[in-house]
Amino acid sequence: MSRTKQPEIIHQPAARHRPPLLHSWLIGRPLPTADAAHQAIGRAVGLAVFASDALSSTAYATQEILVILAVAGSIAFGYAFPIAVVIVGLLIIVTSSYEQTIHAYPGGGGAYIVSRDNLGSLAAQVAGAALLTDYILTVSVSVSAGVAQVVSAFPFLFNYRVLLAVGMVLVIMLINLRGVKESGIIFAIPTYFFLLMVFGMVVTGLVRVVSGSLGTLNSPPPLEIEATGTITLFLLLHAFSSGTTALTGVEAISNGITAFKEPRSRNAGQTLLWMTGILGVLFLGITFLAGKIGAVPSEIETVISQLARTIYSTRGFLYLGVIASTALILVMAANTAFADFPRLSALQASDGYLPRQLAYRGSRLVYSRGIITLAAIAALIIILFDANVSSLIPLYAIGVFLSFTLSQAGMARRWFKIGRLAAGEEVQERGSILRYDPGWRWKMVVNGFGAVCTAVVMMIFLVTKFFDGAWLVGLLIPLLVYFLFTIHQHYLDLADALTLSDYKAQPSLKKHRIIMPVSTVHKGTLKALRFARSLSGKNTISGVFVSFDDPQTELLQERWKKWASDVPLVVIDSPYRELIHPLVMYIEEQVKNSKPDEIVTVIVPEFIPRRWWNNFLHVQTAIMLRWALRHVPGVVVIDVPYHVD
Repeated sequence: MSRTKQPEIIHQPAARHRPPLLHSWLIGRPLPTADAAHQAIGRAVGLAVFASDALSSTAYATQEILVILAVAGSIAFGYAFPIAVVIVGLLIIVTSSYEQTIHAYPGGGGAYIVSRDNLGSLAAQVAGAALLTDYILTVSVSVSAGVAQVVSAFPFLFNYRVLLAVGMVLVIMLINLRGVKESGIIFAIPTYFFLLMVFGMVVTGLVRVVSGSLGTLNSPPPLEIEATGTITLFLLLHAFSSGTTALTGVEAISNGITAFKEPRSRNAGQTLLWMTGILGVLFLGITFLAGKIGAVPSEIETVISQLARTIYSTRGFLYLGVIASTALILVMAANTAFADFPRLSALQASDGYLPRQLAYRGSRLVYSRGIITLAAIAALIIILFDANVSSLIPLYAIGVFLSFTLSQAGMARRWFKIGRLAAGEEVQERGSILRYDPGWRWKMVVNGFGAVCTAVVMMIFLVTKFFDGAWLVGLLIPLLVYFLFTIHQHYLDLADALTLSDYKAQPSLKKHRIIMPVSTVHKGTLKALRFARSLSGKNTISGVFVSFDDPQTELLQERWKKWASDVPLVVIDSPYRELIHPLVMYIEEQVKNSKPDEIVTVIVPEFIPRRWWNNFLHVQTAIMLRWALRHVPGVVVIDVPYHVD
């Protein structure tokens, strides 16, 4: 009995990689896959990487509340602190839910994975679309807000704010391309500088309140919003929805658990609790002090600037420290999106809902294509909205609250499934393992209540800011979901077309019908012709020339007779001076007339200039022809390069 011969498998060691000098200087040396574990980060750096978005929102959340209340006049500013208290209560609810998510899904993925495993593909892609939108807007809003802080201190830069914002996005992109660990260490410095300066300002302000020495704001900026309304429930809900931007970024840690050192879930969970505590204290403190000094919402001077110069009674060193640290944290807040957008897009790409390229790690073990994509889209939005924070804010929080709602609803569903298990029973799902938990009822109630709360907030946000621009996000997310499913269907169709399950043996190919397009006869042409003759089998070879004028045609025919007299030459007249179309038409005709055991092979001669920029001096006919023939079935295209010495 004969045995099937097994193919020989040879492992070749990798050659040493030498990246270009500019690449190494900007990005750093390539990291091997084995170094992935050493690129994980601890809680201190993790707070800087994943919490900067949430912490930075304290710099503008209070101002956004005041902007809405200003419609009813300065008397309405007294409602800012009660609204902030309600928002912090909502923050605690959302944090409780995500803390459970972190331990239930230690592989990360946040709302996307939770929705996928518990609510289905549609909910998962809605959550993914919402988060992708939120991360893009996070970069746009954060960087624009950081530039606004700089402009508050240096008004002469106002006309350059868009250029500054786009430049900052590019700098953050380059830093993130260097890797999670390295970028985290870089961003830790401004994050902790911000916490030091702003906590110092808040504590100093509270001490002055207790001592009665705080006073009110001197030389306040003009109130740019005309008081045309009264205090109504709609107005308060509108202000509440603007202030909920303070919650953006809470989900970031649950999406990036895999970036933490072991034990990942424990480190990520503790970082989340630190972030929530710091965020709540700063948000309440800033809002309380803003009310005490009579802060005014203004595009000319931010609330943080007004607080700092009032608390410190000067625009001196401490004031500049607060402004500088706030501007830095606002810009660095974009780093949260740069940490999470590539991870989420890689998950969706792995599931076949985004281009597969986004799932590949770059030379520094980060999803570099996702990082570059995020930077490009965010920069475009900054340009379109003129780096105006108030114009961008209405677009901002809908996506994140939609993801909050789906995540918590998914967790409630997870606890319900766990409640159906017997003690000691385990069920493996794609993203986690289900194990019976005696406290499943209480946890299901917590997550269910959280889902209802965030759903209500999302609807309030959508209704109150609908005409401010929220309608755009309400339209964009469904369109993005449709786009995601279109990509997924393409991958399904492609897999079905390429499957071997119904593959039948094809007749063997015995000969090539070789066609070689020529524009003139030179060394490159003869090299390609020599290659054509070397192909084994009973092949037919013919040259093809597209003729524009008789003198050129006659010259080529004379050279062809001298150098390739054994190969027939087909001359195609082109009275309209078209080149590619007549060639493609001729090749398609040859494919139609070919036999089952015959394949049409097009050999394309191409000369390669010595210097790369010399390519721009030539027509690049070979490239255009190869591209056109890609869409002609039954054709094999072989490029034969000739390198010019």
